[in-house]
Amino acid sequence: MKKKQTRNKQKEKISKSMTFQEIMEKHPELAETLFQKGMHCIGCPAAMQETLEQGSLVHGLNPDKIEKELNEKLKKEE
Repeated sequence: MKKKQTRNKQKEKISKSMTFQEIMEKHPELAETLFQKGMHCIGCPAAMQETLEQGSLVHGLNPDKIEKELNEKLKKEE
C-alpha cells in the first residue's frame, strides 16, 4: 500500500524584480492590496510588463516596503 504523500506547498515569495504579470498569475489574491496602494494600473497591458519596483517608484512608494508587505500577506494566508 502506497503512503499518501503530502506536500507543504509553500508559495513563491514576491520579489520587487517580478513583473506585475508574474505576480498576478501566481498570486491574484494580492490584487486588492496593490489597488489599496494606488496601483490601479495593474490591469493595463503595458503596466503588466513593469516590475513591482518600477511600479512602486512611479507611484511614489518604497519598493522594499511594498515587497515586504506583499510577502507578509502571503505568509498570513498559508
